[in-house]
Amino acid sequence: MNTDFPRIITLLRKERNISQKQAAADLGVSQALLSHYEKGIRECGLDFLVKTADYYNVSCDYLLGRCAEPMGKADTAVPPVSGGEDRLSPPQKMLIDSNKLIFSMLNALEDAALEKSVRGYLSLAVYRIFRVIYSANPKNDRRFFTVDSLAADGFTLAAMELEKAKAEVSAKCGAMQGVSITTNSISADHPEYASSLLNQIKVCEDCVSGASKSSEDEK
Repeated sequence: MNTDFPRIITLLRKERNISQKQAAADLGVSQALLSHYEKGIRECGLDFLVKTADYYNVSCDYLLGRCAEPMGKADTAVPPVSGGEDRLSPPQKMLIDSNKLIFSMLNALEDAALEKSVRGYLSLAVYRIFRVIYSANPKNDRRFFTVDSLAADGFTLAAMELEKAKAEVSAKCGAMQGVSITTNSISADHPEYASSLLNQIKVCEDCVSGASKSSEDEK
């Protein structure tokens, strides 16, 4: 059974502030049946899938969780070429553009405390992984860093958690708590980066889901 479909049709309905009763009437099914679809109790047929895609103006692939973008836009990224950022691979550019969207969103709020905490968290992530890359060659001089390698990772993780905690406090107490974020708002407010963020989220969730399933299989 497809587990993405129930989640996505429920999300789409709620993002558009449509009641389950109204959606069921518009889609030509009973509210009880739509409730079963949204809870994943029953699987729908092809006709309902297509009708739902038309109703919410999204692609069938999006409803099934096969792509991250509502309209199912194909990956149009070109192979990397020489010169500046163009040398980045499509996945690398997707990651960078996702970060740009986050900072663009934060800058619009003018929430300095939240922006600082997010920047601090991401900076520490870069620092942490660079230490991994640098330390791969035992000939690289460890004096490049001032923090001892045995303590660095643990302290960096602790610092990241601290910045994350600060960001959570700022987000919940500041302007961000009043910001409504939907798939449509992301695409409308940040058209140049929306595709990257939506696809980055899917990549990460596939990774996390895979790790979770592997963990369950080992039990």
